[in-house]
Amino acid sequence: MTTVVAIEKAEPAAAVGPPRVGVLLVNLGTPDTADTRGVRVYLREFLSDPRVIENQGLFWKLALNGVILRVRPPRKARDYRKIWNTEKNESPLKTITRAQSEKLASAISDYDHVVVDWAMRYGNPSISSRIAALTAHDCDRLLVVPLYPQYSAATSATVCDEVFRVLGSMRAQPTLRVTPPYYDDPDYIEALAVSIHAHLASLPFVPERIVASFHGMPQAYVDKGDPYFAQCTATTEALRKRMGLDPSKLLLTFQSRFGFDEWLKPYTDKTIEQLAKDGVRGIAVVTPGFSADCLETLEEIAQENAEIFRHHGGEQFSFIPCLNDSDPGMDVIRQLVLRELQGWI
Repeated sequence: MTTVVAIEKAEPAAAVGPPRVGVLLVNLGTPDTADTRGVRVYLREFLSDPRVIENQGLFWKLALNGVILRVRPPRKARDYRKIWNTEKNESPLKTITRAQSEKLASAISDYDHVVVDWAMRYGNPSISSRIAALTAHDCDRLLVVPLYPQYSAATSATVCDEVFRVLGSMRAQPTLRVTPPYYDDPDYIEALAVSIHAHLASLPFVPERIVASFHGMPQAYVDKGDPYFAQCTATTEALRKRMGLDPSKLLLTFQSRFGFDEWLKPYTDKTIEQLAKDGVRGIAVVTPGFSADCLETLEEIAQENAEIFRHHGGEQFSFIPCLNDSDPGMDVIRQLVLRELQGWI
C-alpha cells in the first residue's frame, strides 16, 4: 500500500509509476517576508487580480502603483510583524496550511496512491509549482480544495482561474475535480459549535454577545450575482440553530473593507463600537469564513477590534480561533476530501 505523503519539492520521477491522485489544499496567500518589500510584492499580485478588483482600468492602475503600493505596504508590514511566526520566519497562515496538509495526509494514509500538497493563490508556494510537483509524482488526477467555506468569485473562483491557467499550458493534463463550498455542511457547523463552546468554557466571563465576522466584499459584487452574502447568512443561521441562539445574541458582520465603495453590512468594527457604547461589557468574536488564522483574524480582530471595543467602554473581549488544524477542523477537511474523491480511491 502506498503511503500518503505531503510533499515539499517537485522531484521528477525516475520512471513512470502507477497513477496517483493528487489533493491540493489552497488558501489565499501571504507575503514571503514581514517587511515593506515582501508585502508590496504580495499586494501587487493580489490587487492586480480582476477577481479581487474587478475594474482594472487606467484609474485603478494609477492608484495602485502611484499611491497604494507606496503607502499601504509599510503599514501592513508592521501589522504582519505583530503576528509573524518568528521561529519559522513565516506567517501563521503558511504554518497552519502546511500543518493541515500534513495532518490530512496522515488521516487518509490508508488509501493507495494519494499525494497531499498545499499552495497559496498569491505568494508561495504557488499553485503552479505544486501542480508541477504533483504531476512529477505521477498524479494523473487532481482534487483542488479551496479552503473557503463560503464561495465567492474573489476567493474560490480565482483559485480555479489559476488552476485552469496552469493546466492550459500543459500537454498532459491531470483530470480535475474541485471541492464545492461547505458553508452549511453539518460537519462544518458542528465543528464550529464545538470550537465555540470549548472556547467559551475556558473564559473567566460569559460573553453577552457573540459576533460572527466574515471577510467583507463590495456590495456591487453581490448585486451582480455573487452568492457570498447568502452563504455567509446561511452559515450564521445554521450556527444559531445549532447553538440555540437568536440573532440578537449571535450577530452577523463583515470586516476588512477597502477603498470608498459600499461594502457588505453591517460592518464588524462599527458593530463592535456600537455594542460597547450600548453598554455591552463582554463579547466574543468568531470568524467562520476563515479556515485558518491569518492577518485578518489575529491582528484585525484579536487586536484592532479588541482595542475598538475597549476604547468605547467595553471591558472583556475574546477572539475565538479558527478551526485551523484542530481535530474538529481536520475532520471537516477530511470528510470533504473523502467525499469528493469517491470513485478515485
